[in-house]
Amino acid sequence: MPLFGQHQFEGLRLERMRASKQFAGEGFINTYPASTLRELGERPTLVDFMFGGKERMPTRPLPSTDPRAAWTRRVQSGLRATWLGHSTVLLEIDGRRVLTDPVWGNRASPFPFMGPKRFQPVPVAIDALPPLDAIVISHDHYDHLDRISVRALAALNVPFVTSLGVGAHLEAWGVPPERIIELDWWESTTLANGLVITAAPSHHFSGRGLHDRNTTLWSSFVIRGERSSVFFSGDTGLSPHFAEIGQRLGPFDLVMLEVGAFHPSWGSIHLGPDNALRAWEQIGSGRFLPIHWATFNLATHHWAEPAEVLFAKAPEGLVMPLLGEPIEPAYVEAVQPWWRKLVEEQRKDSPLQMATRPSR
Repeated sequence: MPLFGQHQFEGLRLERMRASKQFAGEGFINTYPASTLRELGERPTLVDFMFGGKERMPTRPLPSTDPRAAWTRRVQSGLRATWLGHSTVLLEIDGRRVLTDPVWGNRASPFPFMGPKRFQPVPVAIDALPPLDAIVISHDHYDHLDRISVRALAALNVPFVTSLGVGAHLEAWGVPPERIIELDWWESTTLANGLVITAAPSHHFSGRGLHDRNTTLWSSFVIRGERSSVFFSGDTGLSPHFAEIGQRLGPFDLVMLEVGAFHPSWGSIHLGPDNALRAWEQIGSGRFLPIHWATFNLATHHWAEPAEVLFAKAPEGLVMPLLGEPIEPAYVEAVQPWWRKLVEEQRKDSPLQMATRPSR
């Protein structure tokens, strides 16, 4: 079973990949050149990653809750979301359940002995999940496409909806091809349960090995039920796509945007909290659930910095639940800064203070 995934493409899959407007030469490209997007400062070095300070990880487990009892209760508003860590969210939308970027593995890595280790286990096991109606996978990076999780979820009779080319990895890990739906940007699929899932643009890249950069597509996704609609960013930098997505596919009840693992020089591939606020404004609707933070040490900032920036700048419309806490965005009245107790304890344990970069 391929450890890194499957990188040989053929047949209809290859034909569809090559027919995409985003395919050029031997791989996929972004619509907008990186030079036109917001990047500030020099990129971090290997030394920065290796010796960047203890604040990049919490010294104690994050507070979490077991969601299983709440999942048995009726969703009053039609939409409930449970953040399970990083970009893994269980969406309950108009009586259907969708799981995004499922990552239960202990490391964002092909190897069990090296690579970024998660801060703590997912608050619920895969075999304790309620019945699912769809699984959405945005792209093939290790912190979004996890072999261990895919192999476990492959046993379920659930469709996987993903970006062009990513289905080759899924097949290699045991997902039947008839349960894999690969989409190009702006393509939609209507599932038997009535859910409509649309792939939308993002500004990122793909690859799992040394020689497969951009061989598969990366996407954001819109998940729409009978009444409710959710935008899921996957990984992306700030680009004009957000306004277009809001106009063509909105309005949304919930907007899930990546906010962690950022650096000022990564503006073309990751949002970070400031650019996530700009993206949210351009989308123009929905409560904002931050994702892609407080799970893996993938950047050089303090682990809680994204939360602090968002809480300071956009308390209205923001939803920041505990890990594993099911919430109905329509009923959330205010954000409780649950992470601050951990930050204060960490400061007492270490003479170093949290360094929050200046707003830009």
